[in-house]
This record gives sequence, C-alpha cells and structure tokens, in this order.
Amino acid sequence: MTRTANTRVVTAHIPVQLAEKIDQMATRIERSKGWIVKQALAAWIDQEEERSRLTREALADVDVGRVIDHQAVQAWADSLSTDNPLPAPR
Repeated sequence: MTRTANTRVVTAHIPVQLAEKIDQMATRIERSKGWIVKQALAAWIDQEEERSRLTREALADVDVGRVIDHQAVQAWADSLSTDNPLPAPR
C-alpha cells in the first residue's frame, strides 16, 4: 500500500447505487473517485462544523437571556397566512 505524505486511506461501505453514481460522476467530470469523495466529505465536515458553531452561539444567547418568547413566535407564524401578517418578533 502506497501512502502519500499527509494522507491516509479510509475505507467505508456505501450503497451500490451511490458508488455507481460516484463512478458516473468521476467519468463525466474527469476526476478520480477519491477526489469526489474527498470533496464531498470536506463539504459535509464544513457544514457540520458550521452547524456546531451556530448551535454554540445560540446556546450562548440563551445563557444570557437573548431569546424570543414562544407565544410571540407562534402568533407571528399563525399570522403569516392572514391578510395582515405580524412583523417578525425580535
């Protein structure tokens, strides 16, 4: 097994249909399957890191009392289907 500096092989079982789509995509865009998987995994990790950051930010807001009352949000949401929707609560 040959390893490139600063890389590591990771093995995962994926559904055949997904593997076939990766094969087709690799052929279509003239890239390796490894490149496609690396791009997809990097995008997913970025998305999850951002979700985690936003969650921590939201929990910090809760800790200091920066919240919107549930009843105010419900009233606003209920008003959206009316002729006179309420402004978004702040």
